Amino acid sequence: MSDLAQRLRAWSAIAPPAQAEKATGSAGLPLPASYAAPSGERPGQYPFARGIAPRGYLDEPWVMGLYSGYASPKETNARFKTLLATGQTGLSIALDLPTQIGLDSDHPLAQGEIGKVGVPINSVDDMLALLDGLPVDKIRQIRTTANAIGPVFLAIVVAALGELGIDPSTFRLLMQNDPLKEYSARGTWIFPPAASLKLAVDVVEYAQAHHPAWQPIQFAGYHVRDAGGTAVDEVAIATANGLAYLDEARARGVALDALAPSLFLFLSAGLDIFEEAAKFRAARRLWAKLLADHYGVPKEKAAIRIFAYTLGGALSAREPANNIARIAYEALAAVLGGVQTLATSSWDEAHSLPSEEAANLSVRTQQILAYETGIANVVDPLGGSTYVEDLTDRLEAAIAQEVAAILERGGAVAAIEDGSIEARLAEAAYRDFEAVQAGTKTIVGVNFKPRDAEAGWSAPFKLPPAVAQEAIDALAGLKAKRDPAMVTVALAAVRQVAGANANTVPALIAAAQARATLGEMVDALASVYGRQGAASKRALESGP
Repeated sequence: MSDLAQRLRAWSAIAPPAQAEKATGSAGLPLPASYAAPSGERPGQYPFARGIAPRGYLDEPWVMGLYSGYASPKETNARFKTLLATGQTGLSIALDLPTQIGLDSDHPLAQGEIGKVGVPINSVDDMLALLDGLPVDKIRQIRTTANAIGPVFLAIVVAALGELGIDPSTFRLLMQNDPLKEYSARGTWIFPPAASLKLAVDVVEYAQAHHPAWQPIQFAGYHVRDAGGTAVDEVAIATANGLAYLDEARARGVALDALAPSLFLFLSAGLDIFEEAAKFRAARRLWAKLLADHYGVPKEKAAIRIFAYTLGGALSAREPANNIARIAYEALAAVLGGVQTLATSSWDEAHSLPSEEAANLSVRTQQILAYETGIANVVDPLGGSTYVEDLTDRLEAAIAQEVAAILERGGAVAAIEDGSIEARLAEAAYRDFEAVQAGTKTIVGVNFKPRDAEAGWSAPFKLPPAVAQEAIDALAGLKAKRDPAMVTVALAAVRQVAGANANTVPALIAAAQARATLGEMVDALASVYGRQGAASKRALESGP
């Protein structure tokens, strides 16, 4: 053997892992399940920066979803079945704007928005049509954007499951149910902030008592980010809101150690891959400390789950096919950060509701990431990186500082009421806008090397013209066949319970069973709690 060959043999003397888990790529090199970080922390260990499960995605990938819903319950049901056939493992019910702000489809303000950015749900009948024939016991997660209408939507779901004969324990519901972020980041509020907080915790309290396997609330930072906030703003505001909900739940006697395993952060997955991965790690670690040290949750239960959605605000209407790459990189950042659930945008969203082909590609993007890239071969593959560990530390510190500042102003509700959160987001959004205008923030195809003449774009998706009238006619049919006296009694009970400051969900379930509409139930609550400003007008003007 030559001297060089001997040197090469010596250089190649690397011991294989003691317990190889997988072989990587075409090279077939054996890999362990995970590597030890300099801190000694391993995945699945408190404070969970490295992930909440020791084996990460080795046994099963994350829950794959797509935000879907449009036109009518029947049309949305058909889209769900198509996506499930493609291999999607979670469903996310997009609600149209009238539904989100508590308006029935026959309300004058609903006109022009029925079925436009989601599905209208006016009553239990609509939920029955939406769920018709879906294998709910085989779907890993069903999510919804219900926020201001949280307890009303929960009531409609519970009533529908009862009529379908579906065991609620087989139905895996994840509710957004975070109305506090609406005031500064999204616009679909109905009631004043304090009342919204109360109603959100009604959902938490009821679900914990009756459906403990459900996930009754998300602490939502995604919309904060999409409204112009930074990665720090996103997690900090979601955290401050989350603390407000948990404080109220604890004051009502909800056992937080039992609730903790169902808690979710809903965060964006942006394009800065390493910062985003570090953000998810920092958020988990901060929340583990808060749950264990502040709320007394046992450390082994202090692992918060994360639902990530690729950041819609990063998508461009110019050269929209470039969004395919953007979405793939955002999904990569989320998976590197160890999220439990991921929804991917569709590349044509900047122009219209996703076409069926774009929606299919969105699901395929996640499947390629899970099954072709090797990203899931090792748990927390970035753990131990000097860069990522430092970013994780710095992000956690900055987030904690911002949460402290909100608490010093009196907490989330007070900071909403004094306008300080909204002002912070407006300032951050303006800074971002200036950076794009100045060219210091690069957006390929927009302010960097744009085409002189871009090919014309024709949005492929068109809302069926009869959608609005069909929804209105269905409501008229419902009202004609129901028992008006039963509805009147049920809505009076809702008002009575709300006035007594009791949990509203049982009364709302009874009202839903009597075929009270979503708008009627919201009106009953508003007669007690009042309405916050011109919520309907602002929401309909600002979009989803």
